[in-house]
Amino acid sequence: MKTYRSQSAPPAAHEITPEHVYLNRRQFMKLGAAAVSLAALAACAPLGSNAGPTLNAATPSANEITPTPTMLPDTLTDFEAITNYNNFYEYSVDKQAVAQLSKDLRTSPWTVEVGGLVTNPKTYGVEDLTHLFPPEERIYRLRCVEAWSMVIPWLGFPLASLLKAVEPTGDAKYVRFVTLMDPSQMPGESDPSYPWPYQEGLRLDEAMHPLTILSTGLYGKALLPQNGAPIRLVVPWKYGFKSIKSIIKIELVAEQPATLWSSIAPNEYGFYANVNPDVPHPRWSQASERRIGELTRRPTYLFNGYAADVAGLYAGMDLKKEY
Repeated sequence: MKTYRSQSAPPAAHEITPEHVYLNRRQFMKLGAAAVSLAALAACAPLGSNAGPTLNAATPSANEITPTPTMLPDTLTDFEAITNYNNFYEYSVDKQAVAQLSKDLRTSPWTVEVGGLVTNPKTYGVEDLTHLFPPEERIYRLRCVEAWSMVIPWLGFPLASLLKAVEPTGDAKYVRFVTLMDPSQMPGESDPSYPWPYQEGLRLDEAMHPLTILSTGLYGKALLPQNGAPIRLVVPWKYGFKSIKSIIKIELVAEQPATLWSSIAPNEYGFYANVNPDVPHPRWSQASERRIGELTRRPTYLFNGYAADVAGLYAGMDLKKEY
């Protein structure tokens, strides 16, 4: 299995706790108790709440932070936390209810339609994709717009590999993604407050960047439904809501596509959604975050610590306006 190395410093191998430690029953019981406390402490205000994360007055601004992930060490987030603390509104707004509500999702057979402004449109079975594009290990930080974060060992392949296979035309400027729409399996999609199905989008150069992957697993196992099974997008320098889950359609388009959160509240959830500690959410600061599994806050890095890899994509842009 190939492991991609970014220019930005990834979590070091010696900092990663072996999975068997997390799956040990005694350790899990300890972590379960800690998770209850973290749920109350986490800087993770519900999207409908007016109360944002509380911040230490000494939290440095982005101008005072060198955008490098080496300031504080990264440790892999516990498997149980990754699979039991999930934003997935297609099931529920309650993060800790998603795993139970999603457990019966039918992920086989599953196809992904790839088309639009391409010369070779095709519909793939997920098993075809994993055969054509062997998975790589990608250990990435995940930063939620709600100011909590994780470090996750994904299995996946570069989205660029798939896009090259379908051959985008010269008119293609953006990539649009669509989640499964099936309220019988995803009860949250019955809520008329949201413009279902979930849709997201990237600029074509963002989609083609080598850090952008389609993930089919984590911790060496196939994705569970609560994590976006059977296939999801992962864009590690953007807030987590950009990394759309349970994808059924990928479309190359000429115009910037509508996205669910930007359609609902464009002043809160911009199209780009790049992690930027200098651009606060209207209801809370983004200058720091709470890493799940830690009791203290840590500074948030520009582009989630991947500036060395991706800053060039946004040369000349005002990241405080085009957020």
